[in-house]
Amino acid sequence: MEQKIYGYVRVSTKEQNEDRQVQAMLDIGIPKERIFIDKQSGKDFERAEYQTLKRMLKDSPNSLLVIHSIDRLGRNYKEITKEWQEIITECKADIKVLDMPLLDTTQYKDLLGTFISDLILQVLSFVAEQERKNIRKRQAEGIAVAKAQGKELGRPKAEITEQFIQEWKKWKNGEQTANQTMINTNTKRTTFYKLSKQLEKVEQ
Repeated sequence: MEQKIYGYVRVSTKEQNEDRQVQAMLDIGIPKERIFIDKQSGKDFERAEYQTLKRMLKDSPNSLLVIHSIDRLGRNYKEITKEWQEIITECKADIKVLDMPLLDTTQYKDLLGTFISDLILQVLSFVAEQERKNIRKRQAEGIAVAKAQGKELGRPKAEITEQFIQEWKKWKNGEQTANQTMINTNTKRTTFYKLSKQLEKVEQ
């Protein structure tokens, strides 16, 4: 029976691009419909696509799961090693990490090979978690420095400009739709109506 191959891809945010990881999966022959993609933090494993993938692995024993690098699986040291063991023992699947050839359970099934794979897994998992902690630390330090310098954090506050007033008047006079006014003023719906209410109060 031919071994089914599945790919798992993860990026931390919706803005990040997953194409590089996906292409790596396609290059080794994984069908697109068997590539599962999560756009979510790796702090835990409560991710929709990952959980669906695990159910499919359990339903297809002796399958192969491919990931690009160990930190795409997750960034929590204890949970990565726990998930790794669950996939091997409970799902009865093999795992292959593309950027770390030694982490390939299809190749190293003897005692020494398993020991080496487990050792490398623990080291890389630890490194992944430490990197996550370092990122959070750097973010916290950056926020603290910005606050100390009096910089405003978050999105800039929306303000009523002369252009907005002119376009708003056209909308109020029925010369253009609300959607067109939003486009002309480069504002989102919630911001548009918020600023509109402010102008209406001034006009009263």
